[in-house]
Amino acid sequence: MPQLGLVCITASKEVRYRTITRKRLLQLAPTEQEQVLQKLYKDNLQTLNNALDFCDRHHIQLYRLTSALFPFADSEEGEGILPQLSAEMKTIGDRAKSLKIRIVIHPDQFVVISSDTPTVIENSIKILQTQAQILEMLGLDRSPWNTIEIHGGKSNRAERLVEQIRNLPEPIRCRLALENDEYAYSATEILEVCQAAGVPMVFDAHHHVIHEGLDSYEHPSVAEMLAAARTTWPVAEWQLVHISNGRKAFGDPNHSDLISTMPSSYTNAPWIEIEAKFKEQAIKKIHQEWLI
Repeated sequence: MPQLGLVCITASKEVRYRTITRKRLLQLAPTEQEQVLQKLYKDNLQTLNNALDFCDRHHIQLYRLTSALFPFADSEEGEGILPQLSAEMKTIGDRAKSLKIRIVIHPDQFVVISSDTPTVIENSIKILQTQAQILEMLGLDRSPWNTIEIHGGKSNRAERLVEQIRNLPEPIRCRLALENDEYAYSATEILEVCQAAGVPMVFDAHHHVIHEGLDSYEHPSVAEMLAAARTTWPVAEWQLVHISNGRKAFGDPNHSDLISTMPSSYTNAPWIEIEAKFKEQAIKKIHQEWLI
């Protein structure tokens, strides 16, 4: 049976992370900034521990860690704080492994390593380095088992994307996977990039049907792309995919509250991240109505 994954937070208030805006942070004196971020980081680490508790109670073996776990950790204000938390982070990472909960990260849309602008690429790599550092400090594997998944970014930049991936620092590259999207990179295009760069492909069936203008998850290409993506994983049983449903219509890119339609081919997907607004409620519904 596929393992279903919780994405970052719960619909209930059980798993909620703290944050702070840059404007608010910069209103504080430097010493206050450090104190505020130290407290925020420790609170968020406790929330991560609570997330592991939640996943364990609900038999969820896949958890997408929020990329905003440590706000401003990749900037001057916060970059010196993470090393102070190494012991606590290693303890939490060890706990995740003992509970057999797989942890992955999906950095936000600002990560565009195929950009035409050097500063965008530089900032993107800095963000990825911070995410890799978090996984390293948690003591998690340098492999796609603990995936850092991103989109292709700028369209029609396949060669540049492959080159950038090959030049990434090892802690990033060894965990990196690429996901197809609705507009810039089709499933076929991102598959070719993954094959050329030697990284896994995270197949998203909803992005695929939107990009191709399909009206059903049962179109033969969904099962075909799922199978093709599996060949890019170093261990087939590690394959990770996404599912979402359109909010107002089948082809709506906005995510619905729950998942009412699953591709039948996804019974062959080992790990599925559930991208729905109602989070754990969506996972429960799938277990009750699909995984029976």
